[in-house]
Amino acid sequence: MGMKNRNGGLVFSTETGRMCPECRQPVAECTCGQPERPAGDGVVRVSRETKGRKGKGVTLITGIPLKDKELKAYAKVLKAKCGTGGTVKDGVVEIQGDQRDLLVPLLEQKGWTVKKAGG
Repeated sequence: MGMKNRNGGLVFSTETGRMCPECRQPVAECTCGQPERPAGDGVVRVSRETKGRKGKGVTLITGIPLKDKELKAYAKVLKAKCGTGGTVKDGVVEIQGDQRDLLVPLLEQKGWTVKKAGG
């Protein structure tokens, strides 16, 4: 049994809960609101940035060919290996501090082409 919305799409199912009216998938599996990032050139870039961070540097990793969920899980592994914090913003992994020398070999172990970029 389920309720229908004005457009005739299922909005709630007793089996799966709330449904997305756009793709008609369970809300937990909905891909409508996730931004599609353009495919990169296949190169993972590791750079350092201090701008706008009150002098505190972070290491940015761009171009990792993983979807958001896997990227967040992989970022957690990288943060643990570096022994520091970090985050994932718009497909870019930010790790606190200058961790480039530690991160490049870890990323290369995954079989990706890795380049140091920027200062």
